[in-house]
Amino acid sequence: MSDRGMIQTGDNKTATSLSGQKLQKIYPLKKHADITLTGDGSHTLFVPELNEHYHSVHGAIQESEFIFIKSGLDYFRSAHLRIFEVGFGTGLNALLTCIRAIARKREIYYESIEKNPLPRYLTDSLNYKDLVGTENGRIFEQLHSCDWNVTCRITNNFTLLKIKGDLITSEIFGVFDLIYFDAFGPDKQPEMWSDNVFEKISGITARNGILVTYSAKGTVQRALKKHGFEVSLLPGPPGKRQIIRAIKI
Repeated sequence: MSDRGMIQTGDNKTATSLSGQKLQKIYPLKKHADITLTGDGSHTLFVPELNEHYHSVHGAIQESEFIFIKSGLDYFRSAHLRIFEVGFGTGLNALLTCIRAIARKREIYYESIEKNPLPRYLTDSLNYKDLVGTENGRIFEQLHSCDWNVTCRITNNFTLLKIKGDLITSEIFGVFDLIYFDAFGPDKQPEMWSDNVFEKISGITARNGILVTYSAKGTVQRALKKHGFEVSLLPGPPGKRQIIRAIKI
């Protein structure tokens, strides 16, 4: 969920075109979310109330793989990892992480918090299952059929806990190696990028753990540095000039 659903690299410019053409709006499923086809053929959701996409219009799967898998998960070599995600959203990050865990034979505990879970009929309408193969498509269904606030064993090496709650007010327990910070953009949900939130995130991040996020805004960099992270700017995926990978020191 992001400011990365934008053509421009600036965080406050909303996409209206892709490669000179209008984005293909598939159909509206509810008043606050429309399915949109992105540049890599995968779906994302558009939220009219926020004038915001959940993922990059250049490619939803492409973006998630680039930022959270290649720049985050693949940074580690250990066989066991604990991941905390801010914003479960469509479940795409969890799906790609589980697929990678199976391929690399890694054991992952994955905890994700979401204030406004999407209805099942909406996630069932996304085309991720068609793009990742039959077996992985079943994993996607399991991720969404798993009850909220209950720990679920999705595969032999992937355990999921989805927390229905507000990161700002909820108490988070445990220590995590990797943080996927995937809230809507700072200009859309500034409260999610506040000093207090990053203080909370710092408190659950292990020493030498990392945080990855699509927003490279100066305010985000300064907040991370203030709360004990060493910030690096990495080249971003198509449509995004830079992303952040920050190490807890």
